[in-house]
Formats: sequence, C-alpha cells, structure tokens
Amino acid sequence: MKTPVVIRWLFSRRGRMIQAWSALAILPLIGAASVPDYRAERAAMVADIQASEGRAGVPKFSEPVLNALRTVPRHQFVPPPMQPHAYANRPLPIGHGQTISQPLIVAMMTEHLQLSPQDIVLEIGAGSGYQAAILSQLVRHVYTIEIVAPLAKTAADTLKRTGHDNVTVRQGDGYLGWPEHAPFDAIMVTAGAETIPEPLVEQLKPGGRMIIPVGKTATGQELVLVEKDADGKIRKRDFGPVLFVPLTGIGQGK
Repeated sequence: MKTPVVIRWLFSRRGRMIQAWSALAILPLIGAASVPDYRAERAAMVADIQASEGRAGVPKFSEPVLNALRTVPRHQFVPPPMQPHAYANRPLPIGHGQTISQPLIVAMMTEHLQLSPQDIVLEIGAGSGYQAAILSQLVRHVYTIEIVAPLAKTAADTLKRTGHDNVTVRQGDGYLGWPEHAPFDAIMVTAGAETIPEPLVEQLKPGGRMIIPVGKTATGQELVLVEKDADGKIRKRDFGPVLFVPLTGIGQGK
C-alpha cells in the first residue's frame, strides 16, 4: 500500500534528520553574502506541492498560497548547514529538538484556514518563523508564540531581517493563546496537542477556523480543522495522520 503523502516524511523525523543535524552542526557557518537566492529551487518545491493536489482535503492549492511559497526564502529560516536542503519537500531540524515543517504540510495547513487579506491570525509554535512568514503574505497581521526562548529570538530576528513586518513574536506558553489580541480570524497550531486547547477555542472568532494536530505524540496525531459558526458552535473535520513535535506548556502538563 502506498504511503499517504501527508505522512511520508515522518519516519526520518527523529532518526536520520536529527542525526544529520548533529553531524552538520560542527561545520563552519556560511556567510550571508555567499547564500544563493534559490529561486529555481523554490519553483521546483512549489511544483512538487502542486503535484499533491487532491489529497488531505485540498482539491487545489490557491494562487495566493502558492505565491507565498514562491516568495518566502525558506533557506533563511533554517540553520546554515541545512540551507542547501531548504527546498526539499521534507522537514528539517532547527535545533532545540524542533523542526521546520515539510513545505507540503505548511501549504495544506495554510490552505485549510481559507485566509483573507484583512485577517488577524494566531500561530502557536513559531519555530524558526517560516510558517509565520508564509501567513504574513496572506493576512493583515500574525501573532506567533514560541515556548523555546532561543527559537523565539531567532524567529523574531529572521522575520525582521527578511522584511516580514506584520508579524509579532512572543516567547511564552502557546497553550494559553494570546488573549490581549483575541478574537482571531484564524488560529494555526504547529505542534501536536493531546486535546484541543480550550483557551484557543475561546479566542477563535465566530466564523473562524483553527487547524491543529491532535492526539498522542507517540502514536502520531490527526490533522483537525476546528470551525466555529456564528452562534459559537464547533464543528471538527479530520484530514488524516500527521506527526508533529509535542505542544508543551501548562495545559500539557509541562
């Protein structure tokens, strides 16, 4: 049986990829001036993503989402030793036991939110800042939270350096959301939660959408779309198996 494209990257996540990063971490850093533009590689990555249309509840990727993927320099959001691999359709390690998601997963999760230019979006799990950069191309403002302090700082620095000025990064517990800026038109959670965090449901605007991996991390999660109607009622839709690093914080017992 053919492995579903939505989970084909999972099997090397904790094994080969992490080991590769450990080995490459000792290499000298590549100077910013020597980093290529990778425009052709971005185009090839987008073509690979388009080849997966019709799966995981995405009949066709919208042009705004594809343009965001063509525009954002993914190589700037990974450690220098990983930059030559930045446009492969797979996750990459970014340090501190975390990864930058596979571009196909980024595209699918973004597409499911059905974003509009005036939307205000909350992201839980900033990581390197790449997903926030993609979202920033599509909406008015992105608020993103990262619990790992060094990653939060790196994400903020990279987003500023790459000109994504409509993103605000905060270091903290994403399980609790960001009530000061709620309600949000959309919420994206880029870490696996055992259950859907109630604070995030409360901070979702009526008519809004949340995309989140839900389930026990050891056995994987299901990619779940949470929709809140105008009366505040919740509907959930399941789009298949995924595997993310676990959501940590007060609501997850850590």
